[in-house]
Amino acid sequence: MSDTRPSNFSSVWADLRGVTFSQGYLDADGIKTRYISSGTPDKPLLLCLHGVGGHAEAYSRNFGPHGEHFWVVAIDMLGHGWTDKPEINYQVKDYADHVLAVLKALGRERAHITGESLGGWVATYLAVHHPEVVDHLVLNTAGGWTAHPEVMARLKSLSNQAAEDPSWERIKTRLEFLMCDKSTVSDDLIETRRSIYSQPGFADTMKRIMCLQEMEIRRPNMITEEQYRSIKSPSLVVWTSHDPTATPAEGKEISEMIPNCKYVVMNECGHWPQFEDAELFNRLHIDFLLDK
Repeated sequence: MSDTRPSNFSSVWADLRGVTFSQGYLDADGIKTRYISSGTPDKPLLLCLHGVGGHAEAYSRNFGPHGEHFWVVAIDMLGHGWTDKPEINYQVKDYADHVLAVLKALGRERAHITGESLGGWVATYLAVHHPEVVDHLVLNTAGGWTAHPEVMARLKSLSNQAAEDPSWERIKTRLEFLMCDKSTVSDDLIETRRSIYSQPGFADTMKRIMCLQEMEIRRPNMITEEQYRSIKSPSLVVWTSHDPTATPAEGKEISEMIPNCKYVVMNECGHWPQFEDAELFNRLHIDFLLDK
């Protein structure tokens, strides 16, 4: 009997081994919303928002360490994952309104909010328009400041193709877009996303999700310099050496507009540093949230 296994084998379940966690659904003003949670409600709430086309498993390697200090709740955002998918063009205010409804359903008025990519864009919107609900703010390779047509076109194409034909190879290609080290895309991660993209009608939902990759829709949703400068929350901007959407210099530009903001670049990571280098991310992230 062979004891070999694929060199890139990893699993959401392996990430959660030894972690006390729960998965379930809550009613966010009529939107059935799926979540994964660790920690306990007697701790400060940390709300985790994934990127476009993503799902709560983006934080599978962060639940354990963060659950020691926080009540960690990662949601499938509106139209994503296993959360309800209303027939709308998904714009930033729609996502933010859903997050506000999630906070209400969780019985909380405030939370630390950490967002990756689109999730960071939504987190920024909340810090600007609803500062009363945001304690600490983390923008992880966040959208909202740049609009590169070639990046937008590639992301739109890869995402729509994967939703229209959720084959193994198309899902794998879409996930590899996120990573510096392509071998990080394991079989389990591919199958997790493939099952989501295979839902009936998801191809149409993806087209609505991708509306922010259309310049005429994206522009009015973007965060302005004045809005960044208005943010009052203690903030951390995390960027990476190999982010496929924007350069570290552009991430630094965001951090320099936000008062009381820290900035860090994680090397040898792509668009998911919380996954690719979870050990470093967890340490930096937790220290910031605990004001160390």
